[in-house]
Amino acid sequence: MARTTIAEGFHVLPGMGNCLAAETDAGMVIVDGGPVGVAPKMIDHLRGITDIPVHAICYSHGHNSYNAGMGAWLEHAAERGDPPPRLVAHVNILDRYSRYRETHQLQARMAAVQFPGRKGVPIAALDDAFLHIDPTETFEDHMLLVEGSRPVEAYWAPSETDDSLALWFPTDGLLYGGPATPADSIPNVGTPLRTQRFTIRWADTLDRLAALGAETLVTEFGPVVSGAEMVRERLTMTAEAMRWLRAEVVDRMNRGMSEAEVLADMSYPAELFDHPWMAPTYGCADYIVRDLYREENGWWDRNPTTLHPSPPDEAASEILSALGDPVAVLNRAKELAADGQTQLALHVIDLVALAPGDDPVVAEARAVKAEMCRVRSEEVEPFVSKSCYRSSARLLDQGHTSWQDLP
Repeated sequence: MARTTIAEGFHVLPGMGNCLAAETDAGMVIVDGGPVGVAPKMIDHLRGITDIPVHAICYSHGHNSYNAGMGAWLEHAAERGDPPPRLVAHVNILDRYSRYRETHQLQARMAAVQFPGRKGVPIAALDDAFLHIDPTETFEDHMLLVEGSRPVEAYWAPSETDDSLALWFPTDGLLYGGPATPADSIPNVGTPLRTQRFTIRWADTLDRLAALGAETLVTEFGPVVSGAEMVRERLTMTAEAMRWLRAEVVDRMNRGMSEAEVLADMSYPAELFDHPWMAPTYGCADYIVRDLYREENGWWDRNPTTLHPSPPDEAASEILSALGDPVAVLNRAKELAADGQTQLALHVIDLVALAPGDDPVVAEARAVKAEMCRVRSEEVEPFVSKSCYRSSARLLDQGHTSWQDLP
């Protein structure tokens, strides 16, 4: 068994990210029960470390899978003759779970696109992955979860979600930051397939956590951050960068710029963004810019054509018929791609590739666009963008352009 003890009485279980397990006077306090297929392995790992009963399991946040395997923990406690563990979460998780149950198929469809793996994941394969077992206890801002020689405090830490929590162990100076402190990536505000995450609220959370004065920070993923100065720098500098983004986007919005114009005009200073924990590996600054714009604007992109659009197939058919020579458009897109201008090539190829039907030039345009998407997936850094390009390529390979046709 790999060593996963990070300090005396603190362990990381191999779950969905860093699932913290802490020994307390009341029993084990654990963060997240893990996905359905992973929870039993987490239990086995824990029992290879200690036989202490599980007192509480805290939901780090309400995203699908993180606690879908909670049933295995409840069964484990019953088999041992232990009382069922307290299931603790922020109160907002109840509304999130209700919304997820209502939009189950949408959630599975988005997950199939965002986490496709090498060969793609059929939507049906995700049907049983998103189980939602409601917590037995909730809190609003702060909860003293455990007293004794190792007290445990839970804090509301709105960030990636509005139901995120952080755990603070004051006698140990150890902070579990949860989704508020992702791995070595800029906070994933504004990712393409997610609801708004409110940049300044996240920055406020980071400042609140920094004020605790932790000496050790356990992030949601990635290595533990050690040393009070390193922890403080990571939290406060991330918050500073997020506030800088807000100010810069607001300035451009006030000057009348559209979202696309704001994005084209932005540049990101190295002193704020050139740090290992600000790398665009999952989130990226462009995503945050778009989310900030969305906070203050409606859905309209400022192009009057998009106010009351025609049906997509009809519009694409008329565009194709107006081109005169769609082959010339296709060839121009290929030229741009060959010249390394993949994104520009995608804009051009869409004039043909979005048209309905099985006309040979349209079919070829879809195939060319699929290859461009694969190339583009290698050109961008954020994981989510890579996944969206790759999933789109798979859909195009099958001759489709609508998510209704996802397998």
